[in-house]
Amino acid sequence: MPVASPPGYDLASPRKFIMSEALHEISGITFIRPNDDSLYAIEDEDGKLFYFRPGGAKPEYKKFGKHGDYEDVTVLGEPTGKSFVVLRSDGSLYVFPTNFIQNDKQEVEEYPNILPAGEYEGLYGDDDNSLYALCKNCKEDDQRDGVSVFKLQRNGKGHLKVIDHFTVDISGINLPKEQRKGKFHPACLARHPVTRDWFIISSVNKVLLVLDNQWKMKSAYSLKPSLFKQPEGLAFDSKGNMYISNEGGDGNANVLLFAYGQQARPKSNN
Repeated sequence: MPVASPPGYDLASPRKFIMSEALHEISGITFIRPNDDSLYAIEDEDGKLFYFRPGGAKPEYKKFGKHGDYEDVTVLGEPTGKSFVVLRSDGSLYVFPTNFIQNDKQEVEEYPNILPAGEYEGLYGDDDNSLYALCKNCKEDDQRDGVSVFKLQRNGKGHLKVIDHFTVDISGINLPKEQRKGKFHPACLARHPVTRDWFIISSVNKVLLVLDNQWKMKSAYSLKPSLFKQPEGLAFDSKGNMYISNEGGDGNANVLLFAYGQQARPKSNN
Protein backbone atom coordinates (compact mmCIF):
# COMPACT_ATOMS: atom_id res chain seq x y z
CA MET A 1 0.00 0.00 0.00
CA PRO A 2 1.46 3.41 -0.96
CA VAL A 3 2.62 5.62 1.92
CA ALA A 4 1.30 9.19 1.90
CA SER A 5 4.30 11.47 1.31
CA PRO A 6 5.01 15.13 0.58
CA PRO A 7 5.18 15.95 -3.16
CA GLY A 8 8.54 14.88 -4.55
CA TYR A 9 9.31 12.32 -1.82
CA ASP A 10 8.58 8.72 -0.98
CA LEU A 11 8.59 8.28 2.80
CA ALA A 12 8.64 4.50 2.37
CA SER A 13 11.89 4.33 0.38
CA PRO A 14 14.86 6.02 2.04
CA ARG A 15 18.52 5.24 1.81
CA LYS A 16 19.71 4.41 5.32
CA PHE A 17 23.09 5.36 6.83
CA ILE A 18 23.98 3.67 10.13
CA MET A 19 25.71 5.96 12.64
CA SER A 20 28.65 5.06 14.86
CA GLU A 21 28.20 4.64 18.61
CA ALA A 22 29.52 8.20 19.14
CA LEU A 23 26.31 9.45 17.54
CA HIS A 24 23.97 7.01 19.27
CA GLU A 25 21.91 9.95 20.55
CA ILE A 26 22.15 12.10 17.43
CA SER A 27 19.82 15.04 18.00
CA GLY A 28 20.40 17.57 15.22
CA ILE A 29 21.86 17.75 11.70
CA THR A 30 22.67 20.46 9.16
CA PHE A 31 24.59 21.28 5.97
CA ILE A 32 26.77 24.25 5.09
CA ARG A 33 24.92 24.85 1.85
CA PRO A 34 25.67 24.88 -1.04
CA ASN A 35 28.24 22.28 0.04
CA ASP A 36 26.31 18.99 0.16
CA ASP A 37 29.29 16.71 0.79
CA SER A 38 29.31 16.72 4.59
CA LEU A 39 26.67 16.53 7.29
CA TYR A 40 27.26 18.25 10.62
CA ALA A 41 25.63 16.78 13.68
CA ILE A 42 25.35 17.01 17.44
CA GLU A 43 24.25 14.49 20.05
CA ASP A 44 22.41 15.41 23.21
CA GLU A 45 25.02 14.78 25.88
CA ASP A 46 28.42 16.23 24.96
CA GLY A 47 29.31 19.60 23.48
CA LYS A 48 30.79 18.12 20.32
CA LEU A 49 30.15 19.06 16.71
CA PHE A 50 30.50 15.98 14.49
CA TYR A 51 31.13 16.04 10.76
CA PHE A 52 31.06 13.21 8.24
CA ARG A 53 30.11 12.16 4.74
CA PRO A 54 27.03 9.91 4.81
CA GLY A 55 28.20 6.40 4.10
CA GLY A 56 31.82 7.43 4.60
CA ALA A 57 34.38 6.89 7.33
CA LYS A 58 33.87 7.26 11.08
CA PRO A 59 32.78 10.83 11.95
CA GLU A 60 35.24 13.32 13.34
CA TYR A 61 34.37 15.98 15.87
CA LYS A 62 35.40 19.28 17.43
CA LYS A 63 34.41 20.22 20.97
CA PHE A 64 32.54 23.53 21.43
CA GLY A 65 31.06 23.27 24.92
CA LYS A 66 30.64 21.38 28.17
CA HIS A 67 28.36 18.46 28.93
CA GLY A 68 24.74 19.45 28.27
CA ASP A 69 21.41 18.60 26.66
CA TYR A 70 22.02 19.85 23.11
CA GLU A 71 19.08 19.45 20.75
CA ASP A 72 19.72 21.05 17.35
CA VAL A 73 22.32 22.68 15.13
CA THR A 74 21.96 25.02 12.17
CA VAL A 75 24.04 27.36 10.03
CA LEU A 76 23.51 31.11 9.98
CA GLY A 77 24.85 32.81 6.85
CA GLU A 78 25.85 36.10 8.43
CA PRO A 79 27.43 39.11 6.63
CA THR A 80 30.74 38.48 8.41
CA GLY A 81 30.76 34.79 7.47
CA LYS A 82 28.78 31.65 8.18
CA SER A 83 28.37 30.41 11.73
CA PHE A 84 27.13 27.27 13.42
CA VAL A 85 24.41 27.84 16.03
CA VAL A 86 23.67 25.09 18.56
CA LEU A 87 20.52 24.98 20.66
CA ARG A 88 20.45 23.62 24.20
CA SER A 89 17.12 22.35 25.51
CA ASP A 90 16.82 25.15 28.09
CA GLY A 91 16.84 27.84 25.38
CA SER A 92 20.57 28.65 25.45
CA LEU A 93 22.49 29.19 22.20
CA TYR A 94 26.14 28.62 21.23
CA VAL A 95 27.52 30.39 18.16
CA PHE A 96 30.87 29.81 16.44
CA PRO A 97 32.25 30.27 12.89
CA THR A 98 32.07 27.37 10.47
CA ASN A 99 35.87 27.48 10.19
CA PHE A 100 35.96 26.62 13.91
CA ILE A 101 36.90 23.08 12.94
CA GLN A 102 40.17 24.23 11.36
CA ASN A 103 40.95 27.07 13.80
CA ASP A 104 41.63 26.29 17.48
CA LYS A 105 41.66 29.98 18.42
CA GLN A 106 38.03 30.70 17.55
CA GLU A 107 35.87 31.61 20.52
CA VAL A 108 32.32 30.43 21.14
CA GLU A 109 29.63 33.03 21.78
CA GLU A 110 27.32 31.86 24.54
CA TYR A 111 23.75 33.10 25.07
CA PRO A 112 22.53 31.47 28.30
CA ASN A 113 18.73 31.15 28.43
CA ILE A 114 18.22 33.72 25.67
CA LEU A 115 14.83 32.16 24.96
CA PRO A 116 11.90 32.28 27.42
CA ALA A 117 11.56 29.46 29.95
CA GLY A 118 10.58 26.22 28.26
CA GLU A 119 11.94 23.13 26.53
CA TYR A 120 13.33 23.60 23.02
CA GLU A 121 14.36 21.11 20.33
CA GLY A 122 14.14 22.83 16.92
CA LEU A 123 16.36 25.56 15.42
CA TYR A 124 16.77 26.84 11.86
CA GLY A 125 18.92 29.59 10.33
CA ASP A 126 17.15 31.18 7.36
CA ASP A 127 18.61 32.95 4.32
CA ASP A 128 17.82 36.42 5.71
CA ASN A 129 20.14 35.83 8.71
CA SER A 130 17.20 35.12 11.01
CA LEU A 131 17.08 32.26 13.50
CA TYR A 132 13.85 30.45 14.29
CA ALA A 133 13.57 28.46 17.53
CA LEU A 134 10.66 26.07 17.96
CA CYS A 135 9.40 25.33 21.46
CA LYS A 136 8.74 21.70 22.32
CA ASN A 137 7.07 22.50 25.61
CA CYS A 138 6.26 26.07 26.70
CA LYS A 139 3.86 26.89 29.53
CA GLU A 140 2.06 29.56 27.50
CA ASP A 141 1.28 27.11 24.68
CA ASP A 142 -1.75 24.86 24.66
CA GLN A 143 0.19 22.57 22.27
CA ARG A 144 -3.01 21.04 21.05
CA ASP A 145 -3.90 24.10 19.00
CA GLY A 146 -0.57 25.93 18.73
CA VAL A 147 3.19 25.93 19.37
CA SER A 148 5.54 28.88 19.88
CA VAL A 149 8.19 30.06 17.45
CA PHE A 150 10.76 32.69 18.42
CA LYS A 151 12.63 34.72 15.79
CA LEU A 152 16.12 36.05 16.56
CA GLN A 153 18.50 38.39 14.74
CA ARG A 154 21.69 40.29 15.45
CA ASN A 155 21.15 43.76 16.96
CA GLY A 156 23.23 46.88 16.26
CA LYS A 157 25.94 45.63 18.63
CA GLY A 158 26.20 42.30 16.87
CA HIS A 159 24.47 40.31 19.60
CA LEU A 160 21.64 37.87 19.01
CA LYS A 161 18.28 39.07 20.30
CA VAL A 162 14.70 37.77 20.20
CA ILE A 163 12.79 40.13 17.91
CA ASP A 164 9.50 38.32 17.41
CA HIS A 165 7.27 35.61 18.86
CA PHE A 166 4.33 33.98 17.14
CA THR A 167 2.23 30.83 17.41
CA VAL A 168 1.86 28.21 14.70
CA ASP A 169 -1.70 26.94 14.43
CA ILE A 170 -1.69 23.13 14.52
CA SER A 171 -5.37 22.66 15.30
CA GLY A 172 -5.98 21.29 11.80
CA ILE A 173 -3.80 18.19 12.23
CA ASN A 174 -5.91 15.11 11.69
CA LEU A 175 -3.89 12.20 13.02
CA PRO A 176 -4.81 8.52 13.32
CA LYS A 177 -6.07 7.56 16.78
CA GLU A 178 -2.84 5.87 17.82
CA GLN A 179 -0.92 9.12 17.23
CA ARG A 180 -3.18 11.33 19.31
CA LYS A 181 -1.03 11.55 22.41
CA GLY A 182 -2.49 14.75 23.77
CA LYS A 183 -0.06 17.57 23.19
CA PHE A 184 1.98 18.12 20.05
CA HIS A 185 5.72 18.13 20.81
CA PRO A 186 7.85 19.28 17.84
CA ALA A 187 11.40 17.95 17.67
CA CYS A 188 12.98 19.70 14.67
CA LEU A 189 12.32 22.03 11.77
CA ALA A 190 13.89 23.03 8.45
CA ARG A 191 12.96 25.01 5.36
CA HIS A 192 12.80 23.46 1.94
CA PRO A 193 15.36 25.20 -0.34
CA VAL A 194 13.16 24.89 -3.46
CA THR A 195 9.52 25.28 -2.34
CA ARG A 196 10.35 27.47 0.70
CA ASP A 197 7.85 25.46 2.74
CA TRP A 198 8.53 24.77 6.42
CA PHE A 199 8.86 21.14 7.52
CA ILE A 200 8.35 20.23 11.19
CA ILE A 201 8.70 16.76 12.72
CA SER A 202 7.29 15.53 16.02
CA SER A 203 9.14 12.45 17.24
CA VAL A 204 6.58 11.76 19.99
CA ASN A 205 3.57 12.03 17.67
CA LYS A 206 5.35 10.44 14.68
CA VAL A 207 4.17 13.09 12.25
CA LEU A 208 5.70 15.36 9.60
CA LEU A 209 4.00 18.72 9.07
CA VAL A 210 4.39 20.87 5.96
CA LEU A 211 3.60 24.59 6.28
CA ASP A 212 3.72 27.34 3.69
CA ASN A 213 6.12 30.29 3.85
CA GLN A 214 3.63 32.14 6.08
CA TRP A 215 3.62 29.25 8.59
CA LYS A 216 0.12 28.12 7.59
CA MET A 217 -0.61 24.40 7.65
CA LYS A 218 -0.63 22.67 4.28
CA SER A 219 -0.51 18.97 5.14
CA ALA A 220 0.45 16.34 7.71
CA TYR A 221 2.00 12.92 7.14
CA SER A 222 2.23 9.93 9.48
CA LEU A 223 5.71 8.51 10.07
CA LYS A 224 5.93 4.73 10.37
CA PRO A 225 7.47 3.89 13.80
CA SER A 226 9.37 0.90 12.41
CA LEU A 227 11.28 3.24 10.08
CA PHE A 228 11.26 6.46 12.09
CA LYS A 229 12.34 5.10 15.46
CA GLN A 230 13.09 8.44 17.10
CA PRO A 231 13.33 11.25 14.50
CA GLU A 232 15.08 14.20 16.13
CA GLY A 233 17.01 15.86 13.27
CA LEU A 234 15.99 17.27 9.88
CA ALA A 235 17.99 18.92 7.10
CA PHE A 236 17.80 19.56 3.35
CA ASP A 237 20.75 19.75 1.02
CA SER A 238 20.85 22.40 -1.71
CA LYS A 239 19.00 20.13 -4.17
CA GLY A 240 16.07 19.51 -1.83
CA ASN A 241 17.07 15.99 -0.77
CA MET A 242 15.73 15.44 2.75
CA TYR A 243 17.74 13.91 5.60
CA ILE A 244 16.11 12.75 8.84
CA SER A 245 18.18 11.47 11.75
CA ASN A 246 16.92 8.93 14.30
CA GLU A 247 18.38 8.38 17.75
CA GLY A 248 19.49 4.82 18.43
CA GLY A 249 17.43 3.78 21.46
CA ASP A 250 18.06 0.05 21.87
CA GLY A 251 19.68 -0.21 18.43
CA ASN A 252 21.79 1.87 16.06
CA ALA A 253 21.16 5.51 15.28
CA ASN A 254 20.73 6.30 11.61
CA VAL A 255 20.26 9.02 9.03
CA LEU A 256 17.58 8.45 6.38
CA LEU A 257 17.98 10.08 2.95
CA PHE A 258 14.85 10.80 0.92
CA ALA A 259 15.74 11.85 -2.61
CA TYR A 260 13.84 14.84 -3.98
CA GLY A 261 12.01 14.25 -7.23
CA GLN A 262 10.78 10.74 -6.49
CA GLN A 263 7.21 9.72 -7.30
CA ALA A 264 5.04 12.27 -5.54
CA ARG A 265 2.32 10.92 -3.27
CA PRO A 266 0.53 14.11 -2.25
CA LYS A 267 -2.26 12.44 -0.26
CA SER A 268 -1.92 13.45 3.42
CA ASN A 269 -3.68 12.92 6.74
CA ASN A 270 -5.43 16.29 6.56
